[in-house]
Amino acid sequence: MGVWQLVLVGLVMLLGLFGVLVPGVPGSLLVWAGLLWWALQEHTGLAWWLLVGATALLLVTQAVLWQLPARRLRGVGVTRRMVAFAGAGAVAGFVLVPVLGAVPGYIGGIYLCERQRLGGHGQAAAATRTVMRAIGTSVLVELFACLLIVGAWVGAAIGS
Repeated sequence: MGVWQLVLVGLVMLLGLFGVLVPGVPGSLLVWAGLLWWALQEHTGLAWWLLVGATALLLVTQAVLWQLPARRLRGVGVTRRMVAFAGAGAVAGFVLVPVLGAVPGYIGGIYLCERQRLGGHGQAAAATRTVMRAIGTSVLVELFACLLIVGAWVGAAIGS
């Protein structure tokens, strides 16, 4: 697989990560499609095992999402700015503290956005809890699964 194809696969996966944060966009499907494209071009055992693992992880993620309460966007105060902060925090946390850092990074991004908007710690903490109850948990589960898949792909692409 050439460098340009790897860049395009990476862009599709990056678009999928952003898609997880935007309601109505099939972000996890885009991440899976990018991995499928890569696996079809690579034809290695590692590529196929990664595709099988990613498929299983996304199926488990969908089962978990069905068990969580539905996302309630209205009346919570979720803004595009908050979504950007949460996504950036999750990605930064995933890179700084591999894998596990995505969770505190995501929650920290929401908290920082609310802290800037509301000013005080108590109000920001209460708003962060409200947002996490309304949409945060379901988005976090899906984003974490997609970050695991993209991280595994980056490792496999660099290693091969």
